[in-house]
Amino acid sequence: MSPDARILRADARRNRGRLLQAAREVFAEQGVETALEDVARRSGLGIGTLYRHFPTREALVGAVYSHAVEQLAASADRLLEEVPPGEALRAWLALFVDYLATKKVIAPALNAMAGGASGLYATSGGVMRAAVSRLVRAGVAAGELRPDIEPEDVMQALAGLAYGSGEAGWRERALRLADVLTLGLRAN
Repeated sequence: MSPDARILRADARRNRGRLLQAAREVFAEQGVETALEDVARRSGLGIGTLYRHFPTREALVGAVYSHAVEQLAASADRLLEEVPPGEALRAWLALFVDYLATKKVIAPALNAMAGGASGLYATSGGVMRAAVSRLVRAGVAAGELRPDIEPEDVMQALAGLAYGSGEAGWRERALRLADVLTLGLRAN
């Protein structure tokens, strides 16, 4: 394999990441039906590059969702390396609220995809459970979280954070609720 081929693949990965980040931002600001040229422009790349990575709007929307899930899951490990487990869980919950905001914007397009989004949602559920399990287990092991807390308890509480996501002021309420949840999970 030539060094040029490796550089190209690394460059292509960076371009893909730039496109996904730009799409997430543009979709949040303008909606999923916005012109894909706006996404390409925001990323600093051409529309041809966008279409090479994502041949359809559906492919881009699905990739934005999957990327958001992957980033959120990876943040659990990163946070556990940077701060104590209780703080890591609190910070992760704030990131989860941001993830919910992204999902809210793109969910209608995901649900309208040919074949539906059930496969994407099923995969994301497992990834989320794994991230929450790592955070909870680390918190319990460190004595920062109640020993009777199970990852499924936190998963159930996450559903409450999503409640009312279409209403004004939802994000602020969800962040307050995440703080309440974090306080309630603390070990005595």
